[in-house]
Order: sequence, then structure tokens, then C-alpha cells
Amino acid sequence: MGLAPMPSPPASASDPFGPGRAHWLRVAQETADDLATDAAAREHAGKLTFDEVSRLRESGLLTLLIPAELGGGGADWPTAFAVVRAIAATDAAIAQLLASHYFLSWGARCFTEPELAARIEQRSAAEQWCWGGGFAPQDFPPTLARKGKGYVLEGRQSYATRVLVADRLAVRAERAGSGEPVAVLVDPTHRGVRIDEADTFGQRLAAGGGVEFNAVPISAQDVLGSLTADDDVLSPSAALASPIGRLLSVQLLLGLAEGVLAEAREYCRAAHASPSSWSPSWPDGSPQDPHVQATYGELTVLTRSAAALTDQALAAVHGGLARGEDLSYDEYADISVHAAMAEAAASKAAQESTSRALDVVGSRSASARLGLDRFWRNARTHTLHRPVAHQFRDVGDYFLNGAHPPFVLPA
Repeated sequence: MGLAPMPSPPASASDPFGPGRAHWLRVAQETADDLATDAAAREHAGKLTFDEVSRLRESGLLTLLIPAELGGGGADWPTAFAVVRAIAATDAAIAQLLASHYFLSWGARCFTEPELAARIEQRSAAEQWCWGGGFAPQDFPPTLARKGKGYVLEGRQSYATRVLVADRLAVRAERAGSGEPVAVLVDPTHRGVRIDEADTFGQRLAAGGGVEFNAVPISAQDVLGSLTADDDVLSPSAALASPIGRLLSVQLLLGLAEGVLAEAREYCRAAHASPSSWSPSWPDGSPQDPHVQATYGELTVLTRSAAALTDQALAAVHGGLARGEDLSYDEYADISVHAAMAEAAASKAAQESTSRALDVVGSRSASARLGLDRFWRNARTHTLHRPVAHQFRDVGDYFLNGAHPPFVLPA
């Protein structure tokens, strides 16, 4: 019996005019299978992911969350989470690219007035935008200053995903004078935008980098809305953006854990079936070896436990979204803690599985051709940006003191 490739969130209908959940899960698995054919080679080459983005565009996955009446896929968050997890099992960097795209493109609806958000989403669907950027706080964020009837954006975003292949950037900036954090939409082709490629040992295909903004003009309609965590501005329903961002991270981590275990298992089975090509190392590597069985058993339990916590968090978020404006701050806090617990468990599962799977394969896992190391490098890079200690602290503070988890947005 293999690991479940998809989470099992509560049943929820997609937009009645959209293709439906079963369609998108099938498309996601087809896309994952396609990416799997050359995943190790592409990761080793480290080229910009324009081709991979084209695959996502052709599959329709880029417009998945946009309402069907606006030209999108009409799907919901449980479906989007499942799509990210399926792709993460074969290519975590592309899954991160897609997850961040989902969060930022949905952010137009979350932080913007409905009429403006609808216009942005309709154009995004029509032109098949890939969104890049990030809303996480930075020590020295870009500044948005008034200029005539619009604004001008100055400064630097130190790191963001997808910026090298994005059609639009959604970034966090501070209003000059008041310091209010706001979400801003930017055309990356403007001559005042300069993008530098990040030099990371993992998630190399996530198209991340830093962005410099030099007197970039911003129209009033490209200021999406406030990102403040002030209770007077941020409603509990809008605050759900934080646990949704956490759960996108969770799907990426679970996909990594499930993917590396499945790949290592298939390699061990195939190699042991050909004794002439098998060179035992510690442990033996054989599927019949008790040490190997115990290791796979432990990692499977760890991953399945994280998946169970994730199902609880998915149900909590789904319920919060259904309550809409009736959601209270206490209910939001409980949802956010569920998401933090799931992220902590998934982080542990991904780090343990991607590291120890190399041990059970043995010295052959050092082969660049095999590409198993990419799982460990991708997991470690992601968890360095989202330290598990922060998740444990938030859960512990809530358990001990009833403190509401912080409003955290992904980079």
C-alpha cells in the first residue's frame, strides 16, 4: 500500500459552472507525472522555468481559483491545496511557484474591494497571468509615495518567489508618512523594475530573487488594499489569509515527504530485483531487511500523522471560509492554531523523510543522476524560510496563555 497522494479535506463543491474537483485532481496528477519524467535533470540544469510555467498555463492550473464567471477554473481552496500537494511530490519548486501564485492572485479578492478585485481577476484569467512577489514583512520594505493622481514605488524586496517568470508582481509596501503596509500590483516589465536571481542550494526552480523598484509609477487601482494586522482594519475572515498561507506550505512539505518515500521505495525495489546491479550499503537496502522496513514504517507513520493533522486544519479553514463575515476572532485563532500544528508536523515529516530516505537507499543516493538529494535540499531550503520553532512557539503560547497566533503572510 502506497502513501496517499492527496489530502482528504471535507467535501465541498466547486463553482457549479467550473469543471469540478475531479477534473482538477486529474489534471494535477497528469501535470505531476509530466514533470516527473525529467525532474532531476531540470533541477540539475537550473534553467529559468518558463517552460514549466507554460505547462501550468496550458493545463489551466494558473486560473484554478478564479471564479468561472470571470473566466477561471471556479475551484475552491481544498482543491487548490490538493493540486499543490500532488505536484510537490515530484517537483517541489514548481509546486511552490504554483502555491505562491495561488495565494497572491487570490489576495486580490481578499484584500481589495470586490469590484476592483473582479476586474483584476478577469484580466488575470484572460491573459493567463503568473503572479510573483510576496506579502511577508521586511526590515526595509519598498515605499509607496503619492505623486499626482497616482503613486510611485521605491525600494527593494529582498526575496520573493516566481519573480523571474512572473507576468505580474504583488508586493508589500509601506505608505510614505503613515507606514501602513499595503499590497501593490506591479508590471515587472517596467524599466524601473530590476530583478536579481537568488542563489539558493534548494528550490532552485522556484524562480526566486530580489526586486529593485526605481521610481515605478503605480496607479490608484494597482494599490490592492491594506495588509495591516490591526483588528480595526483586518476582519477575521480576511485574517484567514494567514492560515491559508500556512496550509500551502503544509501541502508543499507533505508532497516532499510522500514524494521522496515513494521514489526511494521504487528505486530500492527495482535495484534489489537486479542482484547483479545491487551493491549493499548501510542498511542493506533490501525491502526484506528489518532495518529498512522499520525506517520506512517510522517515516510513513510520521508523514501520515502530519497528514491527519492537516486534514483537521483543512476542515477548520473550510469552515471558517464558509462562515465568512460571521467568523469571530476567537474562531479565527483556533483555525490558525490548527494550521500551525499541521505546519509543524509536516515540517518534521519532510525533514526526517528527505534525509533518512537517503540512508536506506545507501551510497547510491549520492548520484546526481538519481536526483534524490533534490528532495532534501528543497525541504531544507523551505524550512529555513519557515522555521518549525516558530510554529511550536505559536501553538505553545496559545495553549498556555490563550494568545492568538500572529498574522503571518508568506514571502
